[in-house]
Amino acid sequence: MDRDVQEIFAERIEKSLANLRENLNTVRAGRANPALLDKILVDYYGTQTPLKGVANISAPDPRTLLVVPFDPKSMHEIEKAIGASSLGIHPGNDGKAIRLQIPALTEERRKELTKLVKKYGEDAKVAIRNERRNANELLKKQEKAGDLTEDDLKDEEKKSQKKADDAIDQIDKIVAAKEAEILEV
Repeated sequence: MDRDVQEIFAERIEKSLANLRENLNTVRAGRANPALLDKILVDYYGTQTPLKGVANISAPDPRTLLVVPFDPKSMHEIEKAIGASSLGIHPGNDGKAIRLQIPALTEERRKELTKLVKKYGEDAKVAIRNERRNANELLKKQEKAGDLTEDDLKDEEKKSQKKADDAIDQIDKIVAAKEAEILEV
């Protein structure tokens, strides 16, 4: 094998953590953050295009997002896509730009968002466990093929478990930080 199973496992862990961070960036925490709009797709001349591909997104102040379309003709489609999203923010159009006022979160909405954050965390943990299982299966195949001894297999499985445990601890810290950000009034 040209690449070590542990290397591949470590790369996949990093991808899972990056995916978790990306998902958490789209969860509104009461402050304006252009990343909130990352998952919004706009019907741009018949093609589903990410919002940041058809408009410039900025946060001029802590409670406002400003969306300036590159093509003024796409204003209506952008407005429609934002309105249809699950953000719960209603766009305001002044003819040249779309302003999104980020309302303060209600206690109920904060609780809903913490549940969503926990779900993203659980999804990431499941992905890590699946990757650990895949790595261990590859290691067992290497042992059957005679590339690993039984002792080496046990050592490698312990390494996989340690990496998975460390990644899950990291996920717990990331989720806890996001929950604290959401619950902060």
